[in-house]
Amino acid sequence: MAEIKDPENTIIMALKDGEVVIELLADVAPLHSARMKELARAGAYDNVCFHRVIDGFMAQTGDVENGNMENNFNLRRAGTGGSNLPDLPAEFSKLPHDRGTLGAARSSNPNSANSQFFINFKDNHFLNGQYTVYGRVISGMEFVDKILRGEPPATPDRMISVKVAADVA
Repeated sequence: MAEIKDPENTIIMALKDGEVVIELLADVAPLHSARMKELARAGAYDNVCFHRVIDGFMAQTGDVENGNMENNFNLRRAGTGGSNLPDLPAEFSKLPHDRGTLGAARSSNPNSANSQFFINFKDNHFLNGQYTVYGRVISGMEFVDKILRGEPPATPDRMISVKVAADVA
């Protein structure tokens, strides 16, 4: 596992194949980073499926309303919801959408990001300046690469647990 420099701004995501460590970029996108920590601390991301996984592009997850595979799960609705918290304003920056970065998923409205996010499988610079970048995988990208593909996948993978590193004993 990677060296964790700032446990309060680091996420540990357990996937079926291993742990993914994500450094949140709170200095670049403070609202999005705070939202991810709030939802992680509430356990809202636990058991949420990867509902849109496109080979050579990205893996999308985070629909805490409809994507929890242990709570009234309906694969057709996964990806259509958010959380019970208000949408976030865009926090665009000059950071590129490189392999391993986290981007805030949203509708066509730039200020509609809520709980959903995606992890880039490769450099996707055509997204630069259009979606908020608020984190980067610092270890475990090989486990992200193993997430089952599909829109949606027939048997989706899930985030088993998502924790703030500062909270992990």
